[in-house]
Amino acid sequence: MITVTHVTKTYGKKQNSFKALDDVSLEIPSGASVAILGKSGSGKSTLMHAISGLDRPESGEVVIDGDNILTMKQKTVDRFRAEKIGFIFQSFFIQGNESVYDNVSLPLEIAQVPRRTRTQRVEAALEAVELSDKIKNKAKDLSGGQKQRLAIARAIVNEPQIIFADEPTGNLDSVTGDTIEELLFSYNREKNVTLIIVTHDADLAKKCDILVSIKDGKIESVTQKDTGAQS
Repeated sequence: MITVTHVTKTYGKKQNSFKALDDVSLEIPSGASVAILGKSGSGKSTLMHAISGLDRPESGEVVIDGDNILTMKQKTVDRFRAEKIGFIFQSFFIQGNESVYDNVSLPLEIAQVPRRTRTQRVEAALEAVELSDKIKNKAKDLSGGQKQRLAIARAIVNEPQIIFADEPTGNLDSVTGDTIEELLFSYNREKNVTLIIVTHDADLAKKCDILVSIKDGKIESVTQKDTGAQS
């Protein structure tokens, strides 16, 4: 369970200050697929950064499985993120000159996972995204869709409890985007991993269990897929 309570994040100072998040509260059940939907500048990426510990709001609480990450020291937050969270970004953020293997292995190295275990996990993650045959290739030689699959393999290799995907299909054509979506939702269902997708794509958002609509730093509505209930 992720519980966000009265979170506010402000950028800038005095006359130039801007509230990216304004007293936001939200509950996300474990294993749910969640879309945070909003236009550019709505606060959706800031909310993702706050929930994941990438950024620190000045007030509020973010409690993940009983731990308030906003009260943790930075090193503890970093370790928490390395062990429990995976990230997928629109721009891939892969190391082009490194091999596919080395790209996927990096989170395991940061988490100080033993070498033999790293190899097993990297091979399993690449098999899950159908990139086993590219294991020795340089990342820069992959197609756009393959790079995003590589990013997914890197995100799941540590067997995280939560995956954040920020516009994961934004740079892809529709066919490749559909493949990536299916990969993410399949992993969400099969592993009971919480999947949080930040997007401005209403069609993608509708595929999630919960749709959170955000505008001007405030949550406009939260819609549950099963019941259609809106709050």
